[in-house]
Amino acid sequence: MFDRLISYLDSVRARDPAPRSRWEILLYPGVLALGFHRIAHWLFYARLYLLARFVNHLSRLLTAIDIHPGATIGRNLFIDHGFTVIGETAEIGNDVTIYQCVTLGGTNPTNGKGGKRHPTLEDNVIIGSGAQIIGPIVVGERARVGANAVVTDDVPAGATMVGLKARSTLVPAEQWLREFIPYGTPCDDPPCDDEGRPRRDCVEKLESELASLKAEMAEMKALLADRGAPMPDEAPLKSGTED
Repeated sequence: MFDRLISYLDSVRARDPAPRSRWEILLYPGVLALGFHRIAHWLFYARLYLLARFVNHLSRLLTAIDIHPGATIGRNLFIDHGFTVIGETAEIGNDVTIYQCVTLGGTNPTNGKGGKRHPTLEDNVIIGSGAQIIGPIVVGERARVGANAVVTDDVPAGATMVGLKARSTLVPAEQWLREFIPYGTPCDDPPCDDEGRPRRDCVEKLESELASLKAEMAEMKALLADRGAPMPDEAPLKSGTED
């Protein structure tokens, strides 16, 4: 059991560069919510429904993550940040990553019977922040669902689905020229490279803009001097690369 816990914490650390130790990961709301769910799920299938609900509500109070005790969850689920809802008949495979504010929601049965009404996420799926996965659909293995997408149809294995805008039709990524974005703030020119260092072209762009601002200020000062206006006292602008 201890080895499984260590393996799980290491799997979270592999997907999130923020934590400095395993102890820090233990305080993550997604990790705590998953631990509570394991207890609630056991109680649910032991038909101790009231106790299962109590554990579920306690978990939601502490973590802001609502996982129904009946949901089936595999190994190494990572819920980043939280504010996520997972319904009763949802099924989640192994090594799934869910970013914040995601709903695995269900359809409202017209016949009054429950049945399978929540989505199934297969292994190694990534769900972007704000995505809404609704109904008894299947998100295939290694599929990606972009931020703020609303998905009501099956997602093929290995596909990347993005919403062009809220509640719009979803299209495969190869038809939509944009990289998969797990968060809701896409950026055409990310300011850092893969190792977290500022990109040189971004720095050069900032330097160019700063030089343009300096030139405009010089022109304004010259115009004020010609008119005999007093010059304001101000600190000189410096670039980010100057000592």
